[in-house]
Amino acid sequence: MNNTLRPAPTGGAPGPALGRPVPGARHIVQFSGGIGSWAAAMRVAEEHGTDGLVLLIADSHAEDADLWRFVEETAHHLGVEPVRVADGRTPWEVFRDVRFLGNSRLAPCSLHLKQRPCRRWVEANADPAEATLYVGFDATETRRIPGTVRGWAPWRVRFPMCREPFLTKAEMLQWVRDIGIEPPRLYTWAEHNNCAGMCVRAGQKHWAKLLEHEPGRYAEAERQEEEMRAYLGKDVAILRERRQGVSRPLTLAEHRRRLRAEPRAVPLVERAA
Repeated sequence: MNNTLRPAPTGGAPGPALGRPVPGARHIVQFSGGIGSWAAAMRVAEEHGTDGLVLLIADSHAEDADLWRFVEETAHHLGVEPVRVADGRTPWEVFRDVRFLGNSRLAPCSLHLKQRPCRRWVEANADPAEATLYVGFDATETRRIPGTVRGWAPWRVRFPMCREPFLTKAEMLQWVRDIGIEPPRLYTWAEHNNCAGMCVRAGQKHWAKLLEHEPGRYAEAERQEEEMRAYLGKDVAILRERRQGVSRPLTLAEHRRRLRAEPRAVPLVERAA
């Protein structure tokens, strides 16, 4: 199975995409390419049918190619053409533009590449009096509901996977297999299908898995992080660690060295001393 990055469903050069209008849009699913949003779309279709159903997906230009295979196959199964929106930049381009390296506490890539493009489409195409938005949070993510509801006002927001029957992620993955579609390949080792496994919101354990399963992608993220550190001129990193009660940045390079028990790189000034 293809494990390359594909910047856009068509394979074309990255660029902004406003998304096609959908007359009569009433049920708008935030369709991320993850298993939760797919399961939510299935429940919406089962309850309301597919007339007025929109599968709205934000293209970050940093996804695994197999995410788009999954989107295409599941959308075909539902008989609904997905609507793609895009800012046009990659996460790393956003970090440079806003002069901030995303991390687990604050990820400007999500705001610029997902939330804002989707919001623009909804504002242009959906009447708050008629349309409802659906998000694929499951029962373990209910803490995220209040902020999402506030953020999408005045539109109504519903969370189909937060009602009975509750399903685990494993059960959702089996559900999609049962209808004859293979889940996104990243789920063979990762909990999520975000940014080809290089999501800055992830923690040390996830990045350790990325190094094990996708060493080339880890190396690319490590290179990009080093470039951002030089560009900003600051000791910043995607990850953090706490030692003796003090929190400090943990670079991907240092994380890799520890995971592989490699010797620490000694700075030139330290060698000279």
